[in-house]
Amino acid sequence: MRDARNPDREDESLVAAFIEHFTYIGLFLVLFGAGLGIPIPEEIPVLAAGVLSHEGIVRWWIALPLCLVAILGGDTALYWVGHHWGEHILDWRVVRFILTREREEGFKASYRRHGMKIVFAARHVAGVRAAAFLTAGIARVPFAQFIAVDAAAALLGVPFSFGLAFFFADQLEWVLADVHRIERWLVVAGIVLVAGWLGVLAVRRARRVAEGDARRVAEGER
Repeated sequence: MRDARNPDREDESLVAAFIEHFTYIGLFLVLFGAGLGIPIPEEIPVLAAGVLSHEGIVRWWIALPLCLVAILGGDTALYWVGHHWGEHILDWRVVRFILTREREEGFKASYRRHGMKIVFAARHVAGVRAAAFLTAGIARVPFAQFIAVDAAAALLGVPFSFGLAFFFADQLEWVLADVHRIERWLVVAGIVLVAGWLGVLAVRRARRVAEGDARRVAEGER
């Protein structure tokens, strides 16, 4: 029910709630995309989430678990892509930017020698994570072990980065000066990721339809 005594305050609360919830969506999508190999260092959105929590724009007890879920979700998706399609993914153009056959062989050898240590180490090295986790799926590394080690590594690194930004935001003047820009960046990046994904799905669907039509025409000519 609308507060007749102070409608402006209610309007401000509604706007604040909208910004907060949309920021959560943007934060999740950016971190999930970073986990899939999109060239965005995941540490940046985690730090931004800590600062936004410090500023009261988002709630820390939602933002921190959301960061963990998004990051582990991206890692899990990479593992199962590799597990399901195997080395066929090396023929995909988008995957070749992340994982080449030579790099895959190197990771396979590393998994044979060092096992789960590679998962733990890769979780903390940007530019290596996506390739390492795709290879973990291709090499049929046991998923239970993979997700346990990955989660343990994330529980060490993510809360540390988040807490650093949250508790020392006043000292991070370069972040605070751009806090609203960071918030908008999260929202816009989330929208771009969604729009891009929908575009990819539309192109793939159109391609399948075109291939089906061409196949039917070829069969008709026979």
